[in-house]
Amino acid sequence: MTHTVTILGATGSIGRSTTDLVAQHPDRFRVGAVVGGCDAAALAKVARETGARFAALADPAGGPALAEALSGSGIPSGAGEAAVLDAVAQDADIVVAAISGAAGLKPTHAALRLGRRVALANKESLVCAGDAFMRDAKRYGATILPMDSEHDALSQAMAGRPLADVRTMMITASGGPFRTWTRERIAAASPAEAAAHPTWSMGMKINIDSASLMNKGLELIEAHHLFGIEPDRLDVVVHPQSVIHGMIYWLDGAVTAELALPDMRVPISHCLGLGDRLTIARGRPLDLVALGSLTFEAADEARFPCLALARAALAEGGAAPTVMNAANEIAVAVFIAGAIPFYGIADLVERAIAHFSGLHRTAPDGVEEALAIDAEVRAWSTAALPRLRAAG
Repeated sequence: MTHTVTILGATGSIGRSTTDLVAQHPDRFRVGAVVGGCDAAALAKVARETGARFAALADPAGGPALAEALSGSGIPSGAGEAAVLDAVAQDADIVVAAISGAAGLKPTHAALRLGRRVALANKESLVCAGDAFMRDAKRYGATILPMDSEHDALSQAMAGRPLADVRTMMITASGGPFRTWTRERIAAASPAEAAAHPTWSMGMKINIDSASLMNKGLELIEAHHLFGIEPDRLDVVVHPQSVIHGMIYWLDGAVTAELALPDMRVPISHCLGLGDRLTIARGRPLDLVALGSLTFEAADEARFPCLALARAALAEGGAAPTVMNAANEIAVAVFIAGAIPFYGIADLVERAIAHFSGLHRTAPDGVEEALAIDAEVRAWSTAALPRLRAAG
């Protein structure tokens, strides 16, 4: 059977891995719609190569450039929010939700409302509005397929066993580029140094989140919603080889782990395969003898305070994760621009959580409420930056 795949975030790293896998299995998949951010030329290239039926750019100003780049292809296109939602509405068996950040909430939720199978790589959907997303997935008959490597690993390790049998769900972190650095050296790090991820090839924002370990905090919140597991049964361990992606600690003392090379095509293939194992063309298999050893370290929340902040936001509940995510997105962008030091990211996030604590005690009831809180926090965080710089 051939499945139609819509790719939200088609020009990013997840999107590129998805199109590579689809191209390896032309008898199993065809591409419906593709959505990009602001790079018209890159999106047009993806649309032509995949034979997409529709292409949409989130940036409304990019519409003419996209139409020109697709001239003669016969592929219809559009730009702006309405065009993105039109892309989501196209017929599809699976929607890959890989738009980075809070910008992915609306289109991902639109796919849920249509009852689609949603391969979720946009972790912010669950961080910002997890209760609403999980409720609406059930309400509209949608299926959320975990596409992050860690959550895919946990899902495979669970193998359908009941949550009552689980003592702890453990996700792994590579440790990022600063794993062995002192706090003083981290404090002086440049954006280029923070973005130099040792294992994965990802976008700039995700690389920075990995350097701060905020990415692991976001994944803990995501796991809480995906699996319905309590925060105190979730943990993180640093595993520099990035071969084990997730582990289940069972009540009887046994541990089940999923091992794979750090290649996003593995979790993508599990989502697209819908239970079937797909062959992935690659240069080498996982060779444990050549690897020699697998090592593990405790996550150091003194050097990486963003992880502690994310744990606290998850424990607090309500809109605290929504607040945390918005402040982090602003802080990371400002750090990349060179306007605050690396630890300024955690400082701004901590201040935002403290400021908004008690103002939004309940979790957002839907995407619109989550985005309203997101906008409020972004405005406050932007206004707070001069005070942060003065204090620093």
